[in-house]
Amino acid sequence: MAVPKIRPTGIERSFGEDEIIVSKTDLKGRITYANDVFLRVAGYTESEVLGQPHNIIRPPAMPRCIFQFLWDTIQAGDEIFAYVINQAKNGDHYWVFAHVTPSYDDQGTMIGYHSNRRVPDRKAVSTIKTIYDSLTQLEKHHRTPREQIAASFPAVVDLLNSQNTTYDEFIFSLAEEDLALEGV
Repeated sequence: MAVPKIRPTGIERSFGEDEIIVSKTDLKGRITYANDVFLRVAGYTESEVLGQPHNIIRPPAMPRCIFQFLWDTIQAGDEIFAYVINQAKNGDHYWVFAHVTPSYDDQGTMIGYHSNRRVPDRKAVSTIKTIYDSLTQLEKHHRTPREQIAASFPAVVDLLNSQNTTYDEFIFSLAEEDLALEGV
């Protein structure tokens, strides 16, 4: 099923500092579980999201290359932390600090993915928004998702190289210091 096109409203939603948005997916990224916070913030009912692709909440402002990096990481069996902008059913958006991990059955076979999302640091959001805006601008010049990722992913690699850091170190440093973001 195709993800419906939702027109962004430009309105930001929030959720409580003590709340955690939780979702689980199968290996293809179809939602198998969404907690009440997810449903409330995203504006969906449980029946509307179960079985749907998790990218039902991906807005145009979220660079494809970042999601590709996220998927590559968790499909390899590794966890990832990322700042993500999501989109509610009505087009509002909300920022999260996501921790995504693979899920395994009792035999150690990967069976899906689990994501916990918390309220992000606002300083980090300000920094990452600038980066994501640059990446989505690069992607807009290309027609297919594959071409968009191919165009924007090198900019992420260049940013990390210019900071002499890994992705994980970069993500955790965002709330701690101002980084020079020239060339992004």
